[in-house]
Amino acid sequence: MTALLSRHAACIYWMGRYIERAENLARILDVNETYSRDSRGGQNWRSIVELYNDKNQFDELYEDYDDKNVLSFYVLDSRNPSSLVSAVQTARENARTLRPLISTEMWVHMNVFSNWIRGTREEDLKEGRLSRLCMQVRQECQAHTGITEGTFYRDESWYFYQLGRMIERADQTTRLLDVKYHMLLPSLHDVGSALDVSQWNALLRSAAGYHAFRRVYPTGFAVPNVVAFLLFNDSFPRSVHASIGQFESQLTDLRQKFQLMGGADALGELYDVRTVLSESSVDAIMTRGLHEFLDWTQQRIISVGDKLSADFFS
Repeated sequence: MTALLSRHAACIYWMGRYIERAENLARILDVNETYSRDSRGGQNWRSIVELYNDKNQFDELYEDYDDKNVLSFYVLDSRNPSSLVSAVQTARENARTLRPLISTEMWVHMNVFSNWIRGTREEDLKEGRLSRLCMQVRQECQAHTGITEGTFYRDESWYFYQLGRMIERADQTTRLLDVKYHMLLPSLHDVGSALDVSQWNALLRSAAGYHAFRRVYPTGFAVPNVVAFLLFNDSFPRSVHASIGQFESQLTDLRQKFQLMGGADALGELYDVRTVLSESSVDAIMTRGLHEFLDWTQQRIISVGDKLSADFFS
């Protein structure tokens, strides 16, 4: 068996990350488009930029934080490396480099997806059409995942692809949950109101977790249960704990099966995150501050990615 080149490992890892990022960004934009139909709409769209720490780059390119500019920045603008168009195009370029390694079906679908999203125009971002666009992006990302699952050979490259998906999913789930803090935090008299509950319900739906949540909590609705479900529930594949667990399992298998020395530092950092998640209660987290906990978790996930890159992709 031929050893996987470092540059190929990096390409497959980032292809997985960018596809996962596109799917989750589409979810966040769709949720915010629904929530911003009120007097605070302008502030809500600004908070998307703050959520992704893109303020400096955005300010260089746009003057106002209105829906038109923010949506253009995150959907169409190729100058933003994390926009939907850029993410899919970058994934496609990585796939081109990996053409000898990935399946024909993966390559064909990646080209179809890339050609379709390049045809997106500003009129597709208008109210009433954005939701359809986001749904299509999610469906194309899920189609890519299904094709990859069914056709990609299980060698080293498969494991790096999974590592990219899982670390990106963990990060993006924290950001999706943080949407409620950044943009949807109602005034004190709204807490627990029908508006507040409907927003948490919609947040669950955006994470494709509403029906799974109702199976776990069939009666009633409580915000701490939603937070606990998205953070801790190992049976829900998009939860932070489940994603981190999958990352840890895949990295451990990769090191053992292919006798690789790298990844120990990333596993050590990951162990600290899993320990905190395992020992924390949702009540304690919300008392100390949900946003602060999510921010800490995001920083640790970034550190795990940096350590993995230093060992395998440098």
